[in-house]
Amino acid sequence: MLTTDDHRRDSAGLRYVYPVISRRSGGVSIGINLNPNNACNWACVYCQVDNLTRGGPPPIDLDCLEREFSGFLEQVLHGNFMRQHVPPDAQRLVDVAFSGNGEPTSAPEFADAVACVGSVLGRFEQKGSLLVRLITNGSLMHRPNVQLGVQRLAEIGGEVWFKIDRATESEIAAINGIPGQPEKMAKNLKICAALVPTWVQTCWFALDGIPPTAESKMAYCDLLRPLSSKLAGVHLYGLARPSLQPAAFRLNALVAKDLDDFAALITKETGIRVVVSP
Repeated sequence: MLTTDDHRRDSAGLRYVYPVISRRSGGVSIGINLNPNNACNWACVYCQVDNLTRGGPPPIDLDCLEREFSGFLEQVLHGNFMRQHVPPDAQRLVDVAFSGNGEPTSAPEFADAVACVGSVLGRFEQKGSLLVRLITNGSLMHRPNVQLGVQRLAEIGGEVWFKIDRATESEIAAINGIPGQPEKMAKNLKICAALVPTWVQTCWFALDGIPPTAESKMAYCDLLRPLSSKLAGVHLYGLARPSLQPAAFRLNALVAKDLDDFAALITKETGIRVVVSP
């Protein structure tokens, strides 16, 4: 039986396709993992990918992706997958998510992979009714091919969850393992929001026992405020599963009230609605 704690990318024995029970989506999500080599251009301290390395994915076998996704979707929609592997209260298919063991848009075939998923959904009469999400750090949104993939996502009724965990240079470097460039982050978010419905997703926690400061919270609000009318909302979530990175010992979960208070501040300062998952 799958649980919300089981996000293994090989749970279905496939290369690119895997099922999870998503606590934020409230049912079964079919994941598309374009980074089977566990390589990412970021190195977030809370990442749950084991043996994470820097880099991009190997070449994507689009024919294999099509076969896997088509076959698995058949099992979910018309087979016995739900009855055999999913608890009764989660036996509903809620989305398809480009998410996995690295940054999905780093694959040169990303736009073609979106088209592939859209084609399969069309054959199953699910295009436009089954939501397709891209979960991304947004760092490559300036690339024309990534924008093409996002446009194709919009054409099949999809949406983007765009990662912004912190909004100051030092905190971005500490949390995401990259040079902190909040201006570039805001520019890429603006590009994304102009192409497709876009949520910001933010992991909120204490580092070395110290919760985010008032200055950190206001910097975050200041970054989002100019785009408040363009964003679908913010997904604010805590540490649900343990990090598998060397810095895991530095992380501390916040109590639900801390997340609720920050959510209220975001809405007060920006007008953006916030969904909280402690």
